[in-house]
Amino acid sequence: MERPDLARRAFMEAIGTFALVTAGCGAIITNTTHPGSIGGVGISLVFGLVIMVMIYAGGHLSGAHYNPSVTIAFTLARHFPLRDALAYIAAQLVGATAAAVLLLAAWTSKPAHLGATLPSVNSETAMAYEIVLTAFLMFVITSVATDTRAVGAAAAIAIGGTVGLDALFGGPITGASMNPARSFGPALASGTWSSFWIYVMGPVIGATIGVFAYELVRGSKQLHLPSTHATKDIHVDGDRAVRLPS
Repeated sequence: MERPDLARRAFMEAIGTFALVTAGCGAIITNTTHPGSIGGVGISLVFGLVIMVMIYAGGHLSGAHYNPSVTIAFTLARHFPLRDALAYIAAQLVGATAAAVLLLAAWTSKPAHLGATLPSVNSETAMAYEIVLTAFLMFVITSVATDTRAVGAAAAIAIGGTVGLDALFGGPITGASMNPARSFGPALASGTWSSFWIYVMGPVIGATIGVFAYELVRGSKQLHLPSTHATKDIHVDGDRAVRLPS
């Protein structure tokens, strides 16, 4: 079956990013307004779960980037067409902003800065964390999105699990953004721009490292099969669960 056209794929990216910010930043607000109701582990779980379910919902449609740094990294690695990248990034920013505005309408007092990401350490340490966190995430995404040998059916679980894992140990340090759009929406709605540059540069650098690290580990994309086997008898993993538009 053919993929939806670019406009509908971009709309899916906006919906996915909207869900990410609404649920994730909403969890942060809930934990602030109702202390102890969710906790740091619960917030990490929410971020991981919302990514997981939205990949299942939209991975077969748009590729489920929901993150400008993922789109940029895939474009640099030539897994994603440059002509579509700007549309995806714009849609992600719009979705994140719409979610943050919705949270602002519900919480005019702006608790927890509407979930804006703020480092609790110096800029250098925060940058290092965001680079490493995003590199981990992008390494996993590249595996399940570009390599048919990966266990495709578990792609959403793997990616959502990585987001949750990163948030568990990186959340108290930087907020574990890994996503410029996720940081942009709450920053715009709450007017909190302190150290925002970290959440643009860190994820983009980290995602670029992650995508090329997997390319290096994977090696040749050509699957070498034993000459004694007929092609029709060889079965690889099959279609990727998170497929990139061609």
